[in-house]
Amino acid sequence: MASTYRKEMLESEIMKVLTVALSSYTGHNDSLGMTSIVRVELSKDKRFATIFVSLMGPDDRKKKLVEKLNEDKGIFRTAIAKNIRLFKAPEIRFKEDIGIEASLRVAQLLEQIEKEKKESNNE
Repeated sequence: MASTYRKEMLESEIMKVLTVALSSYTGHNDSLGMTSIVRVELSKDKRFATIFVSLMGPDDRKKKLVEKLNEDKGIFRTAIAKNIRLFKAPEIRFKEDIGIEASLRVAQLLEQIEKEKKESNNE
């Protein structure tokens, strides 16, 4: 249980550090637009961290932005190494989080169903 707690605390700290690093990184790169870190998943051995980012915009642009973040992942790994006391900073992988878009799509579908129910009741 203690190792799970430590892992969750490290994920939280990594997320905080990367959020700050991402805000300064976007200052150098205007193409990132609305990008935010949604969650961090650390492997059991704490050697790898998967960073899930939320991106706004068209799908092709999102893929390019995730590729750009993965190309520049050294900047973010350095930020982790400087701000969190670890024996070795984890290797970083950025992935797009589709959870927000999926929830918006579900909400739209539910609204559409409600409209169809109201229309069928009125007839």
